[in-house]
Amino acid sequence: MKTVLSVNGLRHHYAGVQALRGIDFELNAGECVALIGPNGAGKSTCFACLAGQQKAVAGEVFWRGRNLQQVSVDQLTGLGVARTFQVAQVFEALTVLQNLQLVLQASRGVSMRDSLDECMFDTAMQWIHQAGLIDLGDEMLQSPAARLSYGGKKRLELAVAMAGLPNPSEGLMLLDEPAAGLSPEERADMMERVKRMTDMGTTVLYTEHNMDAVFGVADRVLVLIDGQLVAQGTADEVAANTVVRERYLGQTFSFKRGSEHA
Repeated sequence: MKTVLSVNGLRHHYAGVQALRGIDFELNAGECVALIGPNGAGKSTCFACLAGQQKAVAGEVFWRGRNLQQVSVDQLTGLGVARTFQVAQVFEALTVLQNLQLVLQASRGVSMRDSLDECMFDTAMQWIHQAGLIDLGDEMLQSPAARLSYGGKKRLELAVAMAGLPNPSEGLMLLDEPAAGLSPEERADMMERVKRMTDMGTTVLYTEHNMDAVFGVADRVLVLIDGQLVAQGTADEVAANTVVRERYLGQTFSFKRGSEHA
């Protein structure tokens, strides 16, 4: 498999607190990889450094040969890197459809003379289908996104992030707790959609606290504790790791693929 993301010696600190203590890992094209760990482990800092919101004090992040530490955050989408947030971020005053039309038109340039409702309609509708929002009906699609359920906003945010990539099949999606705040049924649906992204060729790195959205879903799991990567491997390998069990999952942790687990 082709390595597309290489994180080498990533370090970051806040005053005297060492948030990242030299993180090294790689992602292959089309992989779905989960980054997990207890609160305060450094997951959010790692994500912020990868997504350009923060600059690490040391280390390199190479995405398809480009060092992301040397580019500005507004250049990342053009390089094929997008992210979502723990709390869904959508344009609530725009309609569901306009959210997608705006991000699609943005890559071509937005003019004051443009009528947003006429921009990229067919492509926007394709992403509406992809996000599972078509069942909302025309009235809801033409209503402000603020009226969506929280699960609907999560699906819309994912679709908007994907639609903004120049070529989603060669992109990197950074998903910050994609299943947060969702019911078990919504969680399962969301993670199925995440897996479908990798079927398209998209590379996915996501953080999660819901273990049913990690084990049985991710191709590989990375475990961050106290700013250090203490384990990585398949779900079975990580679940059997002594340090991970002692410091995070617990000795009684078990999982069954394709079902809820403790």
